[in-house]
Amino acid sequence: MVESWSFLDNVESNFRPLVVIELAKGTKEETIEWLTKRIVDKKANGGAQLLIKPLVTENGVENIYLVGASHLRLLLGAETVGLVKECSDNSMRTFTYSSRKTFKHFEDDNHDFLTMAECQYIIKHELENLRAKNEKMIPGYPQAKLYPGKSIVRRLLTSGILVQIFPLHDREELKKLSHSWYGRVKVGYQPLDDIRCYFGETIALYFGFLEYFTFALIPMAVIGIPYYVFAWEDYDKYVMFATFNLLWSTVILEVWKRICAILTYRWGTLLMKRQFEEPRPGFHGVLGINPVTGREEPVYSSIKRQLRIYLVSLPFVCLCLYFSLYVMMIYFDLEQWALDYHKENESNFSNLMLYVPSIIYAVVIEIMNRIYRYAAEFLTSWENHRLESSYQNHLILKVLVFNFLNCFASLFYIAFVLFDMKLLRQSLATLLITSQILNQFAESLFPYWLQKRYNRKMKKRMCSKKTDTDLSLAEQVNMEKEMGTYLGTFDDYLELFLQFGYVSLFSCVYPLAAVFAVLNNITEIYSDALKMCRVYKRPFAEPTANIGVWQLAFETMSVISVVTNCILIGMSPQVDALFPDSKMDLVLTVALVEHLLLAIKFIMAFVIPDKPRDIQTKLAKLEFESLEALKQQVRAFQMQLHFLLIRH
Repeated sequence: MVESWSFLDNVESNFRPLVVIELAKGTKEETIEWLTKRIVDKKANGGAQLLIKPLVTENGVENIYLVGASHLRLLLGAETVGLVKECSDNSMRTFTYSSRKTFKHFEDDNHDFLTMAECQYIIKHELENLRAKNEKMIPGYPQAKLYPGKSIVRRLLTSGILVQIFPLHDREELKKLSHSWYGRVKVGYQPLDDIRCYFGETIALYFGFLEYFTFALIPMAVIGIPYYVFAWEDYDKYVMFATFNLLWSTVILEVWKRICAILTYRWGTLLMKRQFEEPRPGFHGVLGINPVTGREEPVYSSIKRQLRIYLVSLPFVCLCLYFSLYVMMIYFDLEQWALDYHKENESNFSNLMLYVPSIIYAVVIEIMNRIYRYAAEFLTSWENHRLESSYQNHLILKVLVFNFLNCFASLFYIAFVLFDMKLLRQSLATLLITSQILNQFAESLFPYWLQKRYNRKMKKRMCSKKTDTDLSLAEQVNMEKEMGTYLGTFDDYLELFLQFGYVSLFSCVYPLAAVFAVLNNITEIYSDALKMCRVYKRPFAEPTANIGVWQLAFETMSVISVVTNCILIGMSPQVDALFPDSKMDLVLTVALVEHLLLAIKFIMAFVIPDKPRDIQTKLAKLEFESLEALKQQVRAFQMQLHFLLIRH
């Protein structure tokens, strides 16, 4: 591998812009010269050995630079990041430059062997791994301190010198993907492989999960419609529906693990080795030595972090939860007022007024969720977590706890304190439908309208300068840099998580919940595809093998749904009539059934393998071959050592 880098010295190739770097206006010349030198410098000298060119417009050279790489450099980078590709024998193996001829579709002149998303991921990896050598500061900015081993790009970002780095869209490929994805209404599967090639595995896996979850909801929706039509007020018949709900929520999550394994094996990310995590950009502390890497980097006391978590963050979260419950009680006061008003007037208007408190409360819930999200991000950042994974886990925990209580506390209160099934059905329907409408508007329709308005202004400005309507590279870059930044799949998974809660926790009371969820998800697929292709800048591809902590979140929700549905079954008149003399016997029976169902749930989770048998066999075969290769290397080393000992 070390010898291979020298091959790049004599390589000349056509420049293909892949990534855009935007520097702050007024960035000093010495800073620009130093940064570009580090980007193009050889790997042996601590550079990235990439290609970089300034973006030239009608106004001259701006503060925007285009980054690319030669085909050979990208192949060597693919080995560095550990990309997994398909071999000629249909097996999946980690790509190495020395064995490149054994991989399917590889040709020396085939520049499509690596997808554009993979090329951009490689460039991002190389830029983020540009590290300071002997520099003590960013040239021209004495306040921007550096130390050996510090990521230069991260320091430039935190210092405000580097505005943004983003990958360029491929206009032709994007047009093809848009047409096959959301350009026409059709009944069929999404082009997940094409989405993966263009946006990467993380985005493709989200859309794969969204599609799978939508199909998984169809049996619930089909069964729910006759329950709604023929047994609207007959809660006794919902016992069977609740029982089916319990089995359904377990099976779909276990089957998803298998589908996820099939997709990620085909995409190669199931076999990718986990990269060593670097400190996140916002992490700060006094300079010290990392005991693992031996490099100098900021060190922050874990005791200080724990104090911040337990003395500040935890009380703040508890205060927010209390405020959420306080707002909930105001909602019940409004419900009582609307009910009293309806009893006094008995008109169509008063009948409509019965739904107003629930609609207002649903809007307030969405507003509170979004405000709390910003507060949670600020607090989690202030806690100063060293790793991005730790930061994400703490943020997800804060957001999930608040969103769960904020969205579902009123339903639990109505079901298990007020025992008002009619109000529970009304509140569940209103909360579900209102939240879906608001999310569609806030996440896709409104940003799309803003972006379309901006694009219209840009096109008018371009048409006033020249008659050619085709976008030049400079115009494309200037248009894309003003687009919004996609912040990841967090909000998308959170929306599905809450939807899963509405369907699995109380859908036996409102069987149409799954029907509305299916309709929402069908439109969600199209609106999310639209925002990925038209509203936001292209995100960098991020390899992933699963949906991460969200799998655990969904499984936790399914466990809670077992408890709630068992209690709802126990509260039904049909079951209550079986224990006319002793309510304690009823409670004990419900608890026993709940424990048995949980046991069945965990047994099913254990019995259903996470990976299909053929993928398990392939993974075991690869592991065996890796061990055999390691043994051969050890034997070769022992033989060399033996010959050296004989000579001496």
